[in-house]
Amino acid sequence: MKTWNACFFVAACLAAGACEKKESGPASVREASAPPASAASAAPAVPAKPTIPAPDDVAAPPGDAIKTASGLACKVLVAGTGKDHPGPTDKVKVHYTGWTKDGHMFDSSVTRGEPITFPLNGVIPGWTEGVQLMVVGEKRRFWIPAALAYGDHARNGAPSGDLVFDIELLDTTPAPKPPPVPTDVKAAPASAKKTASGLAYRVLTPGTGTAHPTAASSVTVHYSGWTPDGKMFDSSVGRGQPASFGLGSVIKGWTEGVQLMTKGEKARFWIPGPLAYGDKPTRPGAPAGMLVFDIELIDFH
Repeated sequence: MKTWNACFFVAACLAAGACEKKESGPASVREASAPPASAASAAPAVPAKPTIPAPDDVAAPPGDAIKTASGLACKVLVAGTGKDHPGPTDKVKVHYTGWTKDGHMFDSSVTRGEPITFPLNGVIPGWTEGVQLMVVGEKRRFWIPAALAYGDHARNGAPSGDLVFDIELLDTTPAPKPPPVPTDVKAAPASAKKTASGLAYRVLTPGTGTAHPTAASSVTVHYSGWTPDGKMFDSSVGRGQPASFGLGSVIKGWTEGVQLMTKGEKARFWIPGPLAYGDKPTRPGAPAGMLVFDIELIDFH
């Protein structure tokens, strides 16, 4: 799940993802949120931010720029020292500055003096594609068409149209491997316990605590979710970052099931459609029918 930050790029970077959404639960059990306006556009009385002059070629890529099939254009400014390229789900650490085509700098980690780290599959498409072309130590300029950025009519303070970014790749971290598909994902085994609502579950690893969360608790969990045919649709484990949320703000199967757990416990839940998104979900992209989740309760309060 992905949070929105005051800076435009981090907003894009963390807008679609898997933990921080409109409600306060995992991506697989919540709606996506909209980003707030940037600090610069929301607070008119603040001192002007330091700016970095726009490059001379900000209006259009030069003739020697590399162009990809998607419409992305780029040029290496400083050669890298690394050899490996990040993968589409790896975490990367970068410094960057972004300009609109008319030379307006709208965001820069350089002027803030602090690089950012994020999963590469959680950003605007132009970044996801472009940064994979880089190696550690490299600095590259990207001309990103609107369709690979925020669009021609961006909302919530994000810049519209074609954008230009200078990006320096400082470090990469391979993405954690997602857990394998459970062997009993198709249906709950006879050994699973069942509740009156139709929820089925079995404990995979006993907890160390004795207290249980309530529907009003805030919980921190690691989780992975599959459809009965073995397709994984969401996983905090695969992102390498646990999720925290209010237990009353998630799908019914989670609200009921996590209350059965104790701190440190890991359990598998078979959640029927009516306790998940339904057999014909109205939310775009939500998985239909019964879902299977492995959940580890890390903490709650």
